[in-house]
Order: sequence, then C-alpha cells, then structure tokens
Amino acid sequence: MNKKKMMAALALVGSLSLVTACGSGGNDEAAGSSQAPSSQAAGSEQAAAPSPDLNGIPDVVATVNGQDITKDEFTSVYKSQFQQAAMQAQMSGQGISDQTELKKQAAEAMVGSELLMQRAEKTGLKASKADMDKALADAAKTNKMSSKEFLAALKKQGMDRKTVDEQLRQQVEVEGVIKKELGTFTASEKELKAAYQQAKEAQSQQGGASGGSAQAMPKYKDVKPQLKQQVEQQKENQATQTLVEKLKKEGDVKVNL
Repeated sequence: MNKKKMMAALALVGSLSLVTACGSGGNDEAAGSSQAPSSQAAGSEQAAAPSPDLNGIPDVVATVNGQDITKDEFTSVYKSQFQQAAMQAQMSGQGISDQTELKKQAAEAMVGSELLMQRAEKTGLKASKADMDKALADAAKTNKMSSKEFLAALKKQGMDRKTVDEQLRQQVEVEGVIKKELGTFTASEKELKAAYQQAKEAQSQQGGASGGSAQAMPKYKDVKPQLKQQVEQQKENQATQTLVEKLKKEGDVKVNL
C-alpha cells in the first residue's frame, strides 16, 4: 500500500468532502446540493480558467522524517487545490497571476498532513470501523448525499472503496491526534457575535464593490449554528497549525519547492 498516495485528500482540508467539491465527477443526484451552483459555474467558465503550472516541480517535493513526498503525489494534490483556488477567483472576479505561493501552500499542507499521520502512528491511535463509518456519513451529509451516493460519486472520480477506506482511516486517526493533543474547542457568545458582525460588514462591502445593494443579512439567531461551527473550526485550524509547526521543529523536514 502506498501510504503517500493515500494521504492526498488529507493534505488539503482533512475531509473527503473536498474530493467531490473540487472534482469533476459529481452526479445528477448532487445537482440540488449547495455545492452545485459553484461547480456548474466553474464548468461553464472552465475554458477561460488558467491551468495549473506543473513546470519545475522536483522529483521529491519534500522529505518528512525520512518519508518522501514525490512529484506525482504533489501534482495530484496541487491540481485539486489549484482547481478550487481558480473557482474561488472566478467567483470573486479575480484571477490567479502567480502560482508560486499556491504551490508552497500545497506542499506545506502535505507536510503537515504527513507529520500528523506520523504522530498518530507513533502514539498508537487506531481508527475503528465505527469511526470510519461515521466519518463517511459526515462527509456524505456535507455533500447532501447518502453514504452510498457519495461512494458512487467518488468511484466516478477513480477512487475505489479500498482507497476511500484508507483515506477515512487516516482522517480519523489524524482527527484523533488533534483531539488528544489539543482537546476540543468551543465558541463564546462574544466570539459568535463578533463573527456575525464581521460577516455583516463583509457582505455590505461586497454589495458596495459590485455597485449594487447588499443582500439582507439573516438574523443572528438564524445563522448562529453555522457561525458556531465556523468559529470552532477556525480555532481548531489555528491550534492544529501551531501543533504542526511544533512537530516540524522537533523533526527533520525539508521542502524543495
């Protein structure tokens, strides 16, 4: 089993839901999901979108405590990350002029993923089948699919069940490391109201920049659950990055980009 190839999906966001969000193999049943409008927009503008620059990528992009991240593995991840960045740029009316920074971000994400997987292995964390089934169900729910539909969508993108299970296992074990090392995160009422105000101001500015009137912001109580999830995820991401930086300093990491 090629451990490095299995880690590709984890390197971007740590969730299999990313695969269908960024991929081109969505099925008709997913057309009603919240992902569909951006996916369709990306498809209609694909001809005008830039392509990922794959020139000058070294055979070994990075080495993490003796484990190589190869050019092929990096390319697979970078193509997905570039597609997502291009989609976001198109939706905001901007373009991607320099891919250097994007490549560095992709490489660093893969390094961080590898460090966390190595930590899970070192601490003896093992994913149970129940944990993996739950992770699959959660990823499917994010894409407004059943687990069966989600697996079918992944299969269309060339991911067989064995590959999916391996990525689920690694995802669960990495999440276990994060929980064990960092604990859980909660958002205070003050933080939630600050996030709401920030979103309200951003929406107002966006309306002004486009020359039109900003859409009415939903009431705080209506979006509070989404804000809570968002703020807690942001706090976890920041703490995880701090943990990754600590593991880098303790280990032997070399990035060749």
